[in-house]
Amino acid sequence: MLKTIINLSLLASMVRYATPLTLASLGGMFSERGGVINIALEGIMLAGAFTAAAVTVKVGNPWIGLMAAATAGLLVALIHALASIQFKADQVVVGTAINILFLGVPPLVSGAMFDSTGSTPQLPRDQTLPEWHIPLIDHVPVLKQLLSGHTPISYLAFALVPVSYYVLFRTRFGLRLRAVGENPEAADTAGVSVYRIRYAGVLLSGVLAGIGGAYLSIAQNSLFTRNMTGGRGFIALAALIFGKWHPIGAFLACLLFGLAEGVSDQMQGVVPIPVQFIQIIPYVLTMVVLAGFIGRATPPRAIGTPYIKEK
Repeated sequence: MLKTIINLSLLASMVRYATPLTLASLGGMFSERGGVINIALEGIMLAGAFTAAAVTVKVGNPWIGLMAAATAGLLVALIHALASIQFKADQVVVGTAINILFLGVPPLVSGAMFDSTGSTPQLPRDQTLPEWHIPLIDHVPVLKQLLSGHTPISYLAFALVPVSYYVLFRTRFGLRLRAVGENPEAADTAGVSVYRIRYAGVLLSGVLAGIGGAYLSIAQNSLFTRNMTGGRGFIALAALIFGKWHPIGAFLACLLFGLAEGVSDQMQGVVPIPVQFIQIIPYVLTMVVLAGFIGRATPPRAIGTPYIKEK
């Protein structure tokens, strides 16, 4: 039984399931490192997933759908930024409101566009993002399962991990973002625009989470279904906390959650347990991680605190 569950296909599943989590978690990192809590990752992913599928159905090109998803994520993040940064609203309340809003908006728009509130039309195979095979790696058995045959979004997600590390710790923007998240008053005194940096962090999180949502509808699946994110935005947030707001730590946490979801899939039909109990494994792991590690993780000191510039 154990050999049936733990096999090479589990590695491929881990990569697939970790992809949207990684994108959303890295996006949340940029937002929260700048001092803005982004609970809205779930809603942004839903917006990206629906937009990608709907645009692809209309234009027949998944790459345009992917760009539309990134734009949708950017616009939803702009709402979050305006409410939280410009109007000093409670960031948790704003994020929660966005999540609730986008539980209802995609089905409503889908009903108007496609006469179905449950899902968008099925995309033909040539209108979903392709799988890329790496010639040299294709001849190495284990690496083939782990690194080859994934969609471009997977490769983008994993490439963004070192890129995010470099941006956060080796660039002027990253230094300013971290300074704003730790001590916005000192950053302002040094001539850094706190509002501008926070806007950049939140908008960047929207783009990445929107692309993560697009992966679900036009790469992993071939349509959008109601609430198809299934709490992945919250799992990405848990991975961010577990990874201590560090790109590599968050990525490793996403792999762990992706592995848990892959194990959940492999167990179905193998272990004599009701499928409902098997499907909750990733969510139970999320709760355990949050309960066990949230007290040990030290967030940016100014996170969740609106900045009011002294005149």
